[in-house]
Amino acid sequence: MIYKRGGHWHVDVTVHGVRYREALVTTDRREALALEKKRVGEILAGKAASKSGREFARKPFSQAADQFLEDRKPHVAARTHQLEGNLLRPLRKFLGEMSLLRVRAEDIAAYQRTRRATGITGRTLNMEIGVLRQMMKKAKIWGIVAEDVHRDKENTNVIAKVLTADQKKLLFETAASNEGWMVAHCAAVLAVSTTCRGIELKHLRWRDVDLFERNIFIQRSKTNAGRRAIPLNGDAMEALARLRQRAELIGSTQADHFVFPACERNNFDPNTPQKTWRTAWRSLVKEAATRAGNEAAKLAEQAGRDVEEARKRSAEPFRGLRFHDLRHQAITEMAETGASDATIMALAGHLDRAMMEHYSHVRMAAKREVLNKLESGLMEAAPVEAEPSAEKVN
Repeated sequence: MIYKRGGHWHVDVTVHGVRYREALVTTDRREALALEKKRVGEILAGKAASKSGREFARKPFSQAADQFLEDRKPHVAARTHQLEGNLLRPLRKFLGEMSLLRVRAEDIAAYQRTRRATGITGRTLNMEIGVLRQMMKKAKIWGIVAEDVHRDKENTNVIAKVLTADQKKLLFETAASNEGWMVAHCAAVLAVSTTCRGIELKHLRWRDVDLFERNIFIQRSKTNAGRRAIPLNGDAMEALARLRQRAELIGSTQADHFVFPACERNNFDPNTPQKTWRTAWRSLVKEAATRAGNEAAKLAEQAGRDVEEARKRSAEPFRGLRFHDLRHQAITEMAETGASDATIMALAGHLDRAMMEHYSHVRMAAKREVLNKLESGLMEAAPVEAEPSAEKVN
């Protein structure tokens, strides 16, 4: 049966000898009857919330979020735990002290509208709703709103930036020009020489580096397929040699020490991986863009062309260049050399079908460009006279 208390309807039913008394979070009697029927169906299907689940659902959102993160901590990676904490921040601000039990589809839709107005991407918003979904599933109440919550469209056509040979040379010359960018420079060389992701490099330990056999072994990656052995070319070897010299100076050469140790105010912790080199990376990319623009502007001025337009066009490839784009740079260059799909996947770890189709297209474009260079106007030669027919000969 349903009953009203405090302006809201509640359900009180007994199924298989077990009594269930729950709030239906509605003031409309007709909706309450529908929710009662749905709830009984969930109970019969074995989806009834446990006592702990009901208690979790009644907590103010901020408290429920704290408990959710604490319960998740032993079961997820530190990076995932941090990400979920960050995703919950705007949800905490919006939902305030509202309990999970009172969160309705209308509230979630209002949250989505508010977040869209800030200009965030559909992917980020979907990830935020994904964490809320996990919390509501933990409370066994997601089924109440699931049908009325819709994901935002995600932009799946984002193409990573790939630099030309001259642009790549300029980027790394810029990185080498400032000693303060040394770590970011070495990391960038390794990424573009091995296909490694940033997270893979940050969790690289000296025990995973074999300078004699010229290999590194990726033990921590985004996916299980990302665990792999990668041979080192000359550039990668030089970068690791530079990092080894640095490790000897700071006392970070033991097998379990990280190649990129954490550093806080010049205090190194070799047992903790570096969290980010974002500041240095952004600075050197900005400087590369400035150099490219200035050089183009100089040439444009000499040629009597639009200086500002030339500056903007030459700097554009560096604007928004992500560290992760270096991985795509490496894979693209491998594809352009004609490397097989199997070789690319073995070196880069898992690549989904869409990405492999993209690199297959790159490889075909490279082949086409090579063959186009063979063109020499052969069909423009003088036409060959047809051989006389047998009738004319006779």
